[in-house]
Amino acid sequence: MKTLSVASSCMVILLPLLAGTALSATQTDQDAGAGRPNILIAIADDMSWPHMSIAGCKTLRTPNIDRVAQSGVLFRNGFCGAPGCSPSRAALLTGRHVWMNEEASTHHGLFPAKFVSFPDLLVRAGYAVGFTGKPWSPGDLGPGRKGNPVGPAFNSHHLAPPLSGIKDNDYTANFAEFLKKRNPDAPFCFWYGSVEPHRGYERGSGLKSGKKLEDVVVPGFLPDTPEVRSDFLDYFTEIEWFDRQLGQMLDLLQKAGELENTLVIITGDNGMPMLRAKATCYEYGLHVPMIVAWPKRVPGGRVMEDPIGFVDLNATILAAAQVEHPSKNDPALAPVGRDFLPLLAGGKQGLVNPDQAFVFAGHERHTLTRYNDIGYPIRVLRTPQYLYLRNLRPDRWPVGDPQRVNKATGQLLPRHAGCYRDVDDQETLQWLVKEARTSKKYAALLELIVGRHPAEELYDIQQDPACLHNLATAPGHAAAKTQLAAQLDAELKRTRDPRLHGANPDIADTYPNVNPKNKMGEGHYPPPKKP
Repeated sequence: MKTLSVASSCMVILLPLLAGTALSATQTDQDAGAGRPNILIAIADDMSWPHMSIAGCKTLRTPNIDRVAQSGVLFRNGFCGAPGCSPSRAALLTGRHVWMNEEASTHHGLFPAKFVSFPDLLVRAGYAVGFTGKPWSPGDLGPGRKGNPVGPAFNSHHLAPPLSGIKDNDYTANFAEFLKKRNPDAPFCFWYGSVEPHRGYERGSGLKSGKKLEDVVVPGFLPDTPEVRSDFLDYFTEIEWFDRQLGQMLDLLQKAGELENTLVIITGDNGMPMLRAKATCYEYGLHVPMIVAWPKRVPGGRVMEDPIGFVDLNATILAAAQVEHPSKNDPALAPVGRDFLPLLAGGKQGLVNPDQAFVFAGHERHTLTRYNDIGYPIRVLRTPQYLYLRNLRPDRWPVGDPQRVNKATGQLLPRHAGCYRDVDDQETLQWLVKEARTSKKYAALLELIVGRHPAEELYDIQQDPACLHNLATAPGHAAAKTQLAAQLDAELKRTRDPRLHGANPDIADTYPNVNPKNKMGEGHYPPPKKP
């Protein structure tokens, strides 16, 4: 085994591949798929790319993630499809950009039956599929779809969790049950959907575990306070729980002699649940862990710089399983990802294919934070150096309208943290709103997080990973912006983005939100009457 040393800018990729309505499927010619790998997808809920020990993070230990990276490929430029759970998972499952998935483009939406998931296709090709933990979620199945698009659930085994923020799902026991019940003659695809490190956390759990505040590296877009540092430590303890369950699953496969021919994919569905990360298209919202190993086929101990997106994972999974997408030539239903199996099997490292060194991502709506439940559409192009964002409705407020209206008087209420609902870390936001009243420093930081954004944003990620300095109007970066803008425009036209190339540009704002808890809330009152 090679020794792998990585600087702090690594990441992992997730492969959501389990769907279907049956644990296994018959195949008229089982031998037709000889040599196809098993697939194990380990997808963390809300985990940003730097937070693994293999990536240089000294505040936590992830020996099992590191173990997979040592035996496989660590991608330093892996990106999810969207900065929110269900739309990002839908992009991975369908192989289609967020804006192409209709009702599945929004959080708490529907999954249209016409969009086949790759687990659906694996079942048809003879794979046994299943999942434990969080599948495609949150949302409801669309009309005509039977079963979650990642496959049947294995969630019957439970344990006593070590912390109050950790779920009682015995992920390993449920995986063991799946292995016991599957057809041993069929390859399998199993989705380990950890609910961790999603909030909420047991406050102070990181400190209690022996972690130290001084070891935390706080990104520049967050206030550097003891409370924020402690919050990171709590987040890290849940990442370690995710890693521990992964290690037990790998041990099961190794004991059964199946690890060598198992394609293992580790990733996160979106970035960490903190301000200017999750639910945003900045670096910490889209850049996720991505590690892929397949000992039988893929030379290990490598670090690659080629950008890989969730739609590319879809294409690669199908290629490894020797399955062709039935709608590959139908623009209305076809996937758009690139198969990177040749990169994996080629044995090279670094930036192997500079001509295709880019990925796309997008965002529509996360929680209901604006009048009439309208979203905040963003389109993204990421290269190894630049992050280019197009805010399609810059007149809207990114994380929620800044003021509510008193329904009795029609008057605006004072600006406060409860107005900004499209963030997970309300406690830090409340602190920041309070401090901003007397501190110019924190007022500027608050504006960076909750203020309106320009139509275009450009960040040099190599110099500014915190995305603090927008270079969209900087003369020295004009040529790069022009090139990236044209490339993004071409992709949006090719994939028929409804926001720009549809009969109803704001159709995504009409898609249903099926979470009853989100039907009414802060920021939903009508705008104030004009004087």
